[in-house]
Amino acid sequence: MKAFKAWLAPLLLVVTSYALAGTPDGSVYIDGGDSKYGVVLAHGRGMHPTWLVVDPLRKGINNELGYHTLSLQMPTGYSHWKDYADGFPDAYQSFKEAIAFLKEEKGVSHVYLIGHSMGSRMASAFVSENSDHGLAGLVVAGCRNNGGYPLSCDENLQGANVPVLDIWGGDNGKDSRSASERSGMVSDTYTQVEIAGTNHKFEGDENQLVDAVVAWLKSQTQ
Repeated sequence: MKAFKAWLAPLLLVVTSYALAGTPDGSVYIDGGDSKYGVVLAHGRGMHPTWLVVDPLRKGINNELGYHTLSLQMPTGYSHWKDYADGFPDAYQSFKEAIAFLKEEKGVSHVYLIGHSMGSRMASAFVSENSDHGLAGLVVAGCRNNGGYPLSCDENLQGANVPVLDIWGGDNGKDSRSASERSGMVSDTYTQVEIAGTNHKFEGDENQLVDAVVAWLKSQTQ
């Protein structure tokens, strides 16, 4: 029996490691081949991995840079936006699984996390609460500061220990006010970009959004 257990233990370790590195349920992946770079994307409240903002980004980043892109199914179904704070632990688990998949199964060395709207709140809170996240950078799009911790991007981003791109549509007053409140964070590692004339969902200006994010990602590798 002892000999059997000694033989079985390494096998169980391999199986467990593979299971932990699997893609999160409901996620959508575009392979980046031999690229050592990848992005994980988190959509807005109540939506899905191929919704507005995340869909053009996941496709555009793969097309322009050849990166692996993994768009996640985030927690949904809460009746009020503030109730989404209850789903943050599940979001964190999805982020961890996504990062593990890209690094362990695809050989990615640099993973960037991109969140839009509620997804940006979840992403920024994850970075703030997990110093060992293993990320190379964070992009928040349309990130708002209301709701208190962990919903407040302002509070979350105060604790970010990676380069940040803070991007928003200039036609949305709430997004613009939130970004203005965070303007004091601007530095060599914290960049703010406004896309004028567009809304919270960057509708009609998806190309400008993709171009801005791609340009920032390129700047991180120079």
